[in-house]
This record gives sequence, C-alpha cells and structure tokens, in this order.
Amino acid sequence: MKILVLGNQARSMGNFWSVLIRHMRAAGHDVLCCAPGGDVEAEAVLTAQGARLRQYPLDRKGLNPLRDICTFTALFRLFREERPDLLFASTIKPVIYGCLAARFARVPHIYATITGLGYAFEADSFFKKCVYHLGRLLYGGALAGAEGIFFQNQDDIAVFRNAGILGAKARVLMARGTGVDTQRFVPVPFPNYADDGELTGPPVFLLIARLLEAKGLAEFAEAARLVKAAYPEARFQVLGPQEHGLGSISPQQMQAWQDSGCLEYLGETRDVRPYVARAHVMVLPSWREGTPTSIMEGMSMGRPAVVTDAPGCREVVQHGVNGLRVPVRDAPALAAAMESFITSPQNIGRMGAAGRQLALAEFDAEKVAAHILEDMCVPA
Repeated sequence: MKILVLGNQARSMGNFWSVLIRHMRAAGHDVLCCAPGGDVEAEAVLTAQGARLRQYPLDRKGLNPLRDICTFTALFRLFREERPDLLFASTIKPVIYGCLAARFARVPHIYATITGLGYAFEADSFFKKCVYHLGRLLYGGALAGAEGIFFQNQDDIAVFRNAGILGAKARVLMARGTGVDTQRFVPVPFPNYADDGELTGPPVFLLIARLLEAKGLAEFAEAARLVKAAYPEARFQVLGPQEHGLGSISPQQMQAWQDSGCLEYLGETRDVRPYVARAHVMVLPSWREGTPTSIMEGMSMGRPAVVTDAPGCREVVQHGVNGLRVPVRDAPALAAAMESFITSPQNIGRMGAAGRQLALAEFDAEKVAAHILEDMCVPA
C-alpha cells in the first residue's frame, strides 16, 4: 500500500509522526511524506525512516486565498501523479486542502487528524468570527470526503459537531495525540534535588511551545512576576520557535519580558531533552490544545506539569496526580500552582514519577501508532 503522510512542516512530521512512519515501513508499505521544503535536517530524519519525500507550497499562517489555491492545485497534481492508496493528513491547512484535493484526485482512502482548533476557533473578535465561518465551511467540505477523522480530545469533537462540520455519518476516531517515544524520552534526575525531596537550588519552570498568544505566554510572564516577588531565585524559561502572523508573540514583546527579569527565552531547538532535564516542572497555560506533546514528553522524562483546565491539557494531566490544573487565562492561579511546588518540593518527585507511569500506560507512541493503523485498517 502507498501511504501519503501530509503535514505543514517536515520538522514537526519527524518529531511527532516518526514512530507511526516506522510502523508503516516495518509493515512493508511505501510511505511518501509531503511537506513544504527548506529543512534539510528534518527531511533527513524522515528519509532515515525509509520514507520518500515530496515538497509542496504552503503558507501556514496566512489568509491569502491565491496562495491557498496554489496549495490546493499543487496537492491535486501531486496526488494525481503519485496515486496514493491512502492519505493521512494532519494540521489545519494540510487537512483542509489535502482532503479536498484528495477527493478530486479520487484517492481511495482519506484520513484526517485534528491536532487542535487554532486561531480560527477563538472567535473573540469580529475578524476572528469571520475566519471561523470561513474555516467551518472549508472544514465541512474537506471532511465530507474523509473515511475517518481522528480527534485528540472530546471537546474538539463537540465543537465540530456543534458547528455542523461533522455529518451524521462521519466516522469519528480517537487517538492519544501523536503519543510520546518513551524509549527516547526517559527519566533523568532532577537538578538540585535531594533524596528527601528538598530543593537545594533554584526551581526551574519550563514552557515549551511556539510563541503564540494562545499558548498562554502572557499569563506565564505575569505569573512569573508574581512568584519572583516572593522567590526571586526561581527561574522561568520559554523554549520554542518564533511565529509570524496572526496570534503570534512579537520578538519585541519577548525581549520586554526578558528585560523585566520575568522570563528567560532559550530560543528553539531540535532536541528538547537537555532543557527538560534541567527543569523541575513543565508549564503550559494554553487556551486550548489537541493533546500537548511537550507535556507528554516532560511526563515521560519524569517531570510534573502545571497546565490549564482546557481541552487537550485536561486529557494528560490528572490534578494532584501528575501535576496541577488551573483556570484558563488566570495568572494568579497559575502563580499559586507554581509556587506550591516551591513550598512543597516533595511533590516534584512524587508527581513526576506518576507522570512517567501515565506516559507508559496511556501515551506510548508505539501503542498510539498501532491503534491508528488498526483504525485505518492498514495491514500491519
């Protein structure tokens, strides 16, 4: 079987879907990975899995209809040329334009993965409401031809149903996000942490995310300011790539937070593990997620988490077990949750260990990949 895996970045495809691609190749399938070009190192990761590569044009964040038409046209031609048996598309624009193009190109089996709702579903301004209605129409047309649609949390299913995107006969499937490679993200000792559960150095709180408003960066900066007023030695770090366009955090804003002493911006990296190893607690005050990969990776490495009680986040953090949940857009509550790990540092080790066990039991990428292939009826 020829399987075409479609995404918006070679880098994220290699980071998140490498285990699934490996399973496909191990079963003898011809795997073609399609993403915009320009990242040679990320493409090498995919070819190392035995996948072939094709590139196509994509403006990930823009709303220029001419560029999106070019994306649709390029994908239609690519599908007609390659004649895949199955399309597996993830992220917003690849799902919309990929599934539409696959319908017109008569791809026999079309599957989509909804990894999150994104900017279009925030709808907290007139402009965003216009984007929402356009997105609703595009999603509806694209998913009407899908054989199955994977979701990562029940909240997103409800949003799609209430918006009229999912038809009565839509085959709705569930997946634990992309899962986490528990053999790669292994537990490591906490820095400056004694056997009796006491901190012997400054606590480090780490947020890993793209620099977007919806990741709760403003709330993290404000919460950091509040905590540092009482515990000036505490460190609050941000790791992730800068974004451009709608909903992004400007470099000037990030610099202002750094200049104020609230945050340390660590830039971006291809391997988050060294940074997680130097942290005590993972933080993600996101407004909404599909399933947060950075938190699952931290859990697998034995790190507790503080997240918002938001769709996706509540799927991976059990309050009081492997971390804490706080209300969305509530910086004082976020500050109180982070401060609790400073005043009760024994919870760092206890909740971190529980997170590792949860990652092994429910979020292991090997299990997630096998489940996805079984749901798509792909011979293993």
